[in-house]
Amino acid sequence: MSMPVANSLYDAAIVGLGPVGAIFANLLAKAGLSVAVVERVAEIYDKPRAITLDHEALRVLQAIGLGDFMEQAIAPHNGSHYLGVDGEIIKIFDPMPPPFPLGWIPNVTFVQPELEQALRDQLADDPHVDIFLAAAGVSLQQDDGAVTLTARRESGAEFVIRARYLVGCDGANSFVRKRLGIGLDDLAFDECWMVVDTLTSDPAKRPAKSFQYCWPSRPGTFVPGPRNLRRWEIKLLPGEDPEAAGAPDNVVRLLKGFTDISDLTIWRSAVYRFHALLGQRWRDRRVLLMGDAVHQTPPFLGQGLCAGIRDAVNLAWKLRLVLRGNADAALLDSYEIERKPHVRAVVASAKEFGKIIGELDPLAAAERDLRLRAELKAGKAETIRQKFIPDLESGLIAPGAELAGRLFVQPHVRAPDGRMCRLDDLLKPEFAIVTLAAQQMAWLSETSRAGWQRLSGERVVITASGESCDANGILSVVERDRLFADWMRQHGVAAAIVRPDRYVFGAACSAEQLNMLVERLIGALGARKSPVIS
Repeated sequence: MSMPVANSLYDAAIVGLGPVGAIFANLLAKAGLSVAVVERVAEIYDKPRAITLDHEALRVLQAIGLGDFMEQAIAPHNGSHYLGVDGEIIKIFDPMPPPFPLGWIPNVTFVQPELEQALRDQLADDPHVDIFLAAAGVSLQQDDGAVTLTARRESGAEFVIRARYLVGCDGANSFVRKRLGIGLDDLAFDECWMVVDTLTSDPAKRPAKSFQYCWPSRPGTFVPGPRNLRRWEIKLLPGEDPEAAGAPDNVVRLLKGFTDISDLTIWRSAVYRFHALLGQRWRDRRVLLMGDAVHQTPPFLGQGLCAGIRDAVNLAWKLRLVLRGNADAALLDSYEIERKPHVRAVVASAKEFGKIIGELDPLAAAERDLRLRAELKAGKAETIRQKFIPDLESGLIAPGAELAGRLFVQPHVRAPDGRMCRLDDLLKPEFAIVTLAAQQMAWLSETSRAGWQRLSGERVVITASGESCDANGILSVVERDRLFADWMRQHGVAAAIVRPDRYVFGAACSAEQLNMLVERLIGALGARKSPVIS
């Protein structure tokens, strides 16, 4: 247990050390910022909760050094079959075929306590981080220069933490959100579902695919997790008492409605109210909110935790740039501008799928089955789950520029030392100009190059053949699958400016366009001429 140092001023204080808070703390610490974390509970909750991640979340975990760990910890999510009233398929989500655009399988399953332990193990070894467990926030004040958080240990002893910024990652009942008086907009979804996690002694007994049982008599979901973890989510019907439904005998009875349970041991079961809620404000001067503290989504798109991880990676680099003087504090406003519409769109899709799965009216369900089956047969149904995840529409992107707001691809490349790896493993968490050939890198004017250097920006050339090298401030690598080359040519561009969170600021097909984009970026950041390292 850490002790706060009197009069010390952290760069950031984080309230909440769930997966989102722990990922955010890792991102900040990796960037060299000093971080204090306050967490109400001493131990990691040892049962699974979130069970799915997408390739964007995996890329963030890769960025904090957990790529190798995640390779061993995940299982592919092999798609979903939606079954209608008659038990036949009405809708399909297929796995995205390789080469994978972000360098990872687009959808996977994982075991949450394992990930949380890995995140905490990394933080425990980091000299930039002080963690205060079994301590809850009781008050906070902010002035022009800092936020003061008063926290209370279980013994009743209080201590004070001062930080330049404070971020509430403290879940649906967020102390930070309530203290700021920030309300939640109700996006009109409220259903009770039981989640049952089981361990199977016969992993091959069921298909390695998810099923959505779109049955009005009892809607449900099956998700095969890594190794021997198998999950069912079962909708409670109108009039059913959530407390009575969660009794062990009833859990067994409901589970038997979906599967033969002779090979299963129930690991845990819980009844949840699935909500769709969105924070009215995400920032109050030096205090910001992320994860469940500011948005909650129904789980039918597997995006609850992924949304919180996007929050973390979006805010981390912006906070770093502001604290070291590369950007004006107004940059932090782009966090809500970018993330709020994105979350709203993801919630809308999750609600839509929840409505399909959870329909209780037999007539409406029969009509749904006819409609969806016809769409599937006609080839009109979208079958790739990631297509429902939107791009950035506004914020720190170049309006009107090609690829602005899109996620940058992550090819497998040959490093200068000869090993094959994912591109991000060779990059710092900074802005990068990435081009198809050395000749486009020569498009940069002296002014652009000087501005790029002040920003600590990287320059990267990705080619389809040749040798990889790192010389004269330019990293040149050879890619394996033509993923980058095909993507750039498909969009008619030869150079892209990529943000530290790997969203594209904008792409260019000429020297004039590229230099204009560099100028627009530096202007938008409001960067001072001489960065101040805090």
